[in-house]
Amino acid sequence: MSKTVENEPVREEFNRWAAAGQGEEMEEHHLPIVLPTLALMRIESHDRVLDVGCGTGWLPRRLAGELTQDRVVGMDVSDEMIQRARAASAGIGNPTFVVGGVDRIPWEDDFFTKVISVESAYYWPDPARGIQEIFRVLAPGGSAWILINYYRDNPHCHQWGAQYKIPSHLLWAEEWAELYRRAGFTGVEHRRIPDDSPSPEVYTGRWFRDAEQLRAFKKEGALLVQGVKPASELR
Repeated sequence: MSKTVENEPVREEFNRWAAAGQGEEMEEHHLPIVLPTLALMRIESHDRVLDVGCGTGWLPRRLAGELTQDRVVGMDVSDEMIQRARAASAGIGNPTFVVGGVDRIPWEDDFFTKVISVESAYYWPDPARGIQEIFRVLAPGGSAWILINYYRDNPHCHQWGAQYKIPSHLLWAEEWAELYRRAGFTGVEHRRIPDDSPSPEVYTGRWFRDAEQLRAFKKEGALLVQGVKPASELR
């Protein structure tokens, strides 16, 4: 595990989330934007996939049946999340789970053919460094796919920042894309992935003003940023 000081508040916060059972809720919350992303990624059985910020491992477990043995890895800075991921995945076989921060991914260079991160990038202490690390562990020709619900282009999420207990980054879509380009990615694109799941008639949560704002947020959609490590990249 990366034990840099800047990771410690993030680890502690997500350990609290794990203890409160919030990790197990992520599949329901994120599946409406993840399924369209997986369709775009076109994952094949020979791919080697890393899930950055895997929580309790619902996505690696979902991918496990599609990939050859030992080709899907879930990583999270929260050791409590990883413990829960391993327990929930017992008997499934091929997901591997590691504790680590995106600032120093505990894996070799040029290994993964695809990297995905769902709703974790804006918590990274240094997003530029994280994207550089993802570039490092990707094989030449591999691709990175980052899904973000908290981004400046969507005005219906800006209020979240005041409720976060750890620092977060509210960046424009083009700022995320530029971080990709600076890391060396080519073919960098960003798009919106709308959330078409049903919304309640009355909203009583703390993240949105009312049901109308929730629906507007979901219509704007999550930000998906993608890019490819050049096939000619030599390390």
